[in-house]
Amino acid sequence: MRHPDFQSHRHGGRHAAHSQHPHHASAAGDWFSGPPDGGRGDPDGFGGDGRGFTRGRRVSADDLQLMLLGLLEQSPSHGYELIKALGTLSNGFYTPSPGMVYPALTYLEELGYATVEPDGTKKRYHLAPEGKAHLDANRDRLTLMFNRFRHIARKMDWMRQAWSGAPQDLGPQGEDVRTGWLPEFVHARHALKQALLKRTDATPAEQRRIAAILARATDEINATPCA
Repeated sequence: MRHPDFQSHRHGGRHAAHSQHPHHASAAGDWFSGPPDGGRGDPDGFGGDGRGFTRGRRVSADDLQLMLLGLLEQSPSHGYELIKALGTLSNGFYTPSPGMVYPALTYLEELGYATVEPDGTKKRYHLAPEGKAHLDANRDRLTLMFNRFRHIARKMDWMRQAWSGAPQDLGPQGEDVRTGWLPEFVHARHALKQALLKRTDATPAEQRRIAAILARATDEINATPCA
């Protein structure tokens, strides 16, 4: 049976604008609970995940729908498998509730972005061609969301190790084995955050100077493709 919230969306056809859908209009989504210490002692000094998914930040319905499509692209799945996959990706930081995931899947099915295969008493969801086209149109956004979750997962491992007092297990290049992060990479992120905080009252001229520095650094980072 279809979720009652989905009925009013169909007045303009199944591809009516997302903003008209009650599930979207209310920005229904789960809340990130945040790391156990609320971001204190965070290895990169950013809090939350470094940008965007911070303590108390709500995950929009649109975010969740796109991530579900991204997971279905990797493998057809049951709803509970998708819930588990998001929890695993973020190392337990974000696990959406069934009450959010199943209505989202029903909505994606109504849009024609996902198809359903009966599997006993369960349903297995598949990515439809229209869903693949939607993913391709939003590929950069999806990559950023998944990378934020991966960052959260690594940071949770980093903090748990720091709290345990156990020495770091380092790899052949000096990287932390659990996260893959080099100490100098973590320290550089923290130093940048501190430098920006010290300039919070900068004059407009100083802000422009800092913005130019950051723009050059961003261009240099982006000039080299990720390995």
